[in-house]
Amino acid sequence: MIASSIQFGFGNLMQMYISPKDFLEAMKEMREIWIEKYRPKQLKEVIGQKEVIDRLQSYVRTKNLPHLMFAGPAGTGKTTSALALAKEIFGEAWRNNFVEMNASDERGIDVVRGKIKEFARTSPIGGAGFKIIFLDEADALTSDAQAALRRTMEKYSAICRFILSCNYSSKIIEPIQSRCAVFRFRPVRAEDMKKHIQWIAKMEKLEVSDEAFDALVHVASGDMRKAVNSLQVAAALGDKVTIDIIYQTTGTARPEEVKRLLVTALSGNFLEARNLLDELMISYGLSGEDVIKQIHKSFFELNIPDIEKVKLIDKTGEVEFRIVEGSNERIQLEALLAYLVLVGSTTGTRKI
Repeated sequence: MIASSIQFGFGNLMQMYISPKDFLEAMKEMREIWIEKYRPKQLKEVIGQKEVIDRLQSYVRTKNLPHLMFAGPAGTGKTTSALALAKEIFGEAWRNNFVEMNASDERGIDVVRGKIKEFARTSPIGGAGFKIIFLDEADALTSDAQAALRRTMEKYSAICRFILSCNYSSKIIEPIQSRCAVFRFRPVRAEDMKKHIQWIAKMEKLEVSDEAFDALVHVASGDMRKAVNSLQVAAALGDKVTIDIIYQTTGTARPEEVKRLLVTALSGNFLEARNLLDELMISYGLSGEDVIKQIHKSFFELNIPDIEKVKLIDKTGEVEFRIVEGSNERIQLEALLAYLVLVGSTTGTRKI
């Protein structure tokens, strides 16, 4: 059956005057992940990190750099910047002088003494002055591994430079931080992100509504990788992407629905608020932590005094902690709704 399918497929190709080579290229294009397809190849193409990129480009001009530390949230361009930096410094020989490792896969001291040290001690290839080790998620390394890494960075600095990527620089020991130039990546601004995903939609010939673009930016919350992935998932359902498709495919409740839940509870209608909570969790498949995160965002949109917002956020933090620690999420969420009802009754907040 497979053979007949292949024969049928190539028969159709011949009728459409498409060569098998072109067909395979088209299939590859369809299967490609967009975050890789549209990953910036040069530093100047990195989105939303102008100050960081300006400093990195100065290293490219001098063909030299110290040990670097990239710190910031996920999806802000840390890995992309490291790859682009290596390509611009080493040119065609970048693959021979650049190695990428993920510290979350192997985070013990043996990795530092083994793989990392072996690569660091070998000479650069192709006339390069040094090699680069890019250590992603370096904050996952154990304390012993970081202590061993500090010594390796110091001993082989003449022929090897390290770029450490982490979400939280505070989890990296001070001796390593003092040996690195620290670059802090900020969440991608909404306007920069929207402009970039609009360009991708244009390249992919997608019809995307303005509300859908705004929804993508809202869902991503500064994470460019999440925005591009969400757009690709939504595009898989058709060439027309709407706001409903975005929220359905990302498993995110619409902000107005979350706000309606809060307003209902503050207005004193506990049972209706409980039913709305059921609808949110079932319709979007949300976990307790997902609901808490969206509720936290929506507090700032409520038309209530700031002191009441402070109380609600304080209570939300307490509920979130209990859920993370293993408490029953359903009981905790209903307890939060009950608290909202009480706040609404004691402050006279019945109409928002």
